[in-house]
Amino acid sequence: MKQYNFAYLIFLSVVAAIGGFLFGYDTAVISGTIKMVSTQFSLDTIAEGWYVGCALIGSIAGVLVAGYMGDTIGRKRSMIIAALLFTVSAAGCALSGSLNELVVYRIIGGVGIGIASIICPLYISELAVAEYRGRLVSCYQLAITVGFLGAYLVNFALLNYSQSGAELSGWADKLLVSEVWRGMLGMETLPALLFFAVIFVIPESPRWQILKGDLDHARNTIKRVYLVPADVEEQVEASKKVSGGSDDSGNWRLLFTPGIFKALIIGVAIAILGQFMGVNAVLYYGPKIFEDSGLSGGDSLFYQVMIGLVNTVTTVIALLIIDKVGRKQLIYWGVSGMIVSLLLIAFYFTFGAEFGLPSLFLLTFFLAYIFCCALSICAVVWVILSEMYPVKVRGIAMSIAGLSLWIGTYLIGQLTPWLLENLTPAGTFLLFAVMCVPYMLIMWRLVPETTGKSLEEIEQYWTKNK
Repeated sequence: MKQYNFAYLIFLSVVAAIGGFLFGYDTAVISGTIKMVSTQFSLDTIAEGWYVGCALIGSIAGVLVAGYMGDTIGRKRSMIIAALLFTVSAAGCALSGSLNELVVYRIIGGVGIGIASIICPLYISELAVAEYRGRLVSCYQLAITVGFLGAYLVNFALLNYSQSGAELSGWADKLLVSEVWRGMLGMETLPALLFFAVIFVIPESPRWQILKGDLDHARNTIKRVYLVPADVEEQVEASKKVSGGSDDSGNWRLLFTPGIFKALIIGVAIAILGQFMGVNAVLYYGPKIFEDSGLSGGDSLFYQVMIGLVNTVTTVIALLIIDKVGRKQLIYWGVSGMIVSLLLIAFYFTFGAEFGLPSLFLLTFFLAYIFCCALSICAVVWVILSEMYPVKVRGIAMSIAGLSLWIGTYLIGQLTPWLLENLTPAGTFLLFAVMCVPYMLIMWRLVPETTGKSLEEIEQYWTKNK
């Protein structure tokens, strides 16, 4: 039985997962600033929408360059660039003197999000050992949910402080009292600087180093993970074998070889389908959906907080069991539960008034839906994408799959209000249930179970075109 330095693996995974925390914080912090920024800069609805959505433009740009960057300059240098972008964005937003400056810095932060969303889980996957890769990569998804929660707590704390009657002067007053949105956005500087600093103490991905022919540095890193010398050499030789002794990383033509192209299409499909199963519609528009169902604004926000808490706690559960239960089993059980929950939510909106169903019925199945979703597709997607592609194209292939995920996120964000109005809430949630079916079929028929397999074994599955 192989012996590992598990504490060192956890340390490396936590460092890379800070990128996920920044991803979550940067995405969620905007919610607490919209009203204040709109008032200060006299924004109309179009300008307000641009302020909220501009970071997505940067995220798409970041995803587009992340794969090529990771394959050419390395995973570690790419994370350093992402950390710098997060730091510049946070500080720039806090000090912005106009809406245009604010938008520019939000876009810069979005580029950081795009790069981190690809490189951080990829790095964890390449460092992790097969037996624990699922839970270690899931640390990234957990960090995103903690980042969401951190942003909400910071917004809440700073807003309360600004309304407490505290008297400050100069920039301290602007950051914490009179223009507290600056403090909310600027507080991200602290974790961003931490991320930047700790990246310098972690090694480059040994699999990337082997691909580049840097065997000595790769072997030194692997020695810190595998405690038995024979296991170190076995890992080095396995990685050398799949690299083929040549460095074709960054070569787009490799994507079109039969087995790799099939894996790429499958990754794109599960990435974009996952967005049309409704999770972001619930997270983004939950308060509006609850209010439209007849709840007060206060109750709807309370329900949304409960959804966020369930999402975070369930992600922890998924992290603990993913390597024991398996990726596909989590998908089968989780997506089945999502379908049942979505159908019952649609039933509530169709027959709730007729049968006198209480709002607790709606809340129960919303929470059940989030539980099943966080346990399955949210926990598994980054794990699957980070481990299913060959090392020579892993960065580029993840970028393409990640791009499809971001496009799906954008589309569902734009289409959900239209769907709720034209299909009604019942029809919208019925559509989400229907979209779960092709996702389940793809995972069942086309995706191999990767639990417990090394990245080299997974690569051989695709390149042999089984």
